Amino acid sequence: MMWLSFGWLTLVLGVIGALLPVMPTVPFLILSVWAFSRSSPRLRNRILRHPKFGPPIRAWQRGGIVSRPAKIWSTLAMAMGVGWALLLGLPPLFIAAQAAACICVAAYLLTRPEV
Repeated sequence: MMWLSFGWLTLVLGVIGALLPVMPTVPFLILSVWAFSRSSPRLRNRILRHPKFGPPIRAWQRGGIVSRPAKIWSTLAMAMGVGWALLLGLPPLFIAAQAAACICVAAYLLTRPEV
């Protein structure tokens, strides 16, 4: 029941991400597939067969493959998030933590293999 609930939660977040350009989609769907593989193979396969979101998820499962456009878009979105925090005048400690996290995620993402 826990994996099924987590799968639905991350699926809903992924759907929201598909509708809002500031929120990611595929990372949440990857988590959904992972959770559904432990609770609902039917839902897992349905996500993997999706014509738009299935291919990048299957590429990630094959070997951590991330397309170049996804790397560029993700890195730019993280940089824009830090930029917004600066423009909004958020506390410097918050901005530093956000920037550090974004740098770590971007470094990991940029080292993934490409198609």
